[in-house]
Amino acid sequence: MVGKRNGRGSRQLKRRVAIRSPRKTLVVFCEGKRTEPEYLDALKRQPSVRDIAAVDIRVETDHGGSVPRTLVSMAIDARSRAIDEEGEIDEFWCVFDVEWPRNHPDLKDAIEQARQNCIHLAVSNPCFEIWLILHFQDQSAWLDNDDARRLRRKLDRSTDKGLNAATYMPLVSLAAQRAAELDNRHMQNATVFPHDNPSSGMHRLVASVESLDD
Repeated sequence: MVGKRNGRGSRQLKRRVAIRSPRKTLVVFCEGKRTEPEYLDALKRQPSVRDIAAVDIRVETDHGGSVPRTLVSMAIDARSRAIDEEGEIDEFWCVFDVEWPRNHPDLKDAIEQARQNCIHLAVSNPCFEIWLILHFQDQSAWLDNDDARRLRRKLDRSTDKGLNAATYMPLVSLAAQRAAELDNRHMQNATVFPHDNPSSGMHRLVASVESLDD
């Protein structure tokens, strides 16, 4: 009897206890008023993300001539405050566009500032719509902003700047794969920024919020 009780107790002690994965906190600054925030909000609610990442989306609505530099400056300030206050934020990201036919000014300066201050970037070239297009198809031909927006509307049948998240979320992995393939193609062709059109760094942000191994 005693032996049986001990055996049962031993089995109870050995019972596996579920351990919840630690959450990864990211702050994302983006320039869009609707499309980008709506996409990121849908992404953070996906099962593959919500149990791992706490994504704080901050939107810059001042669309002056130096939006990328403004976003990077905001991210740098936020990171400095987090360090001073010992805040538990793992990564700071900026999501912005290159814009064609007329590029945002100070793009290279913004990218260099981000690199020097450990700010991650998800830059889309020509614009965020290229990332949306990649959910539906490969895209290797050069596009300007208007071309990209027209093609995006054709593919998802949208009528405005918003998006139907239910259309996109099942296709995120495909988009990430296609975006990574574009990066590899530009690298093989020695195509340098900002001439890496089309491209999108959103696949790196997706990989970060879906994994703790970065």
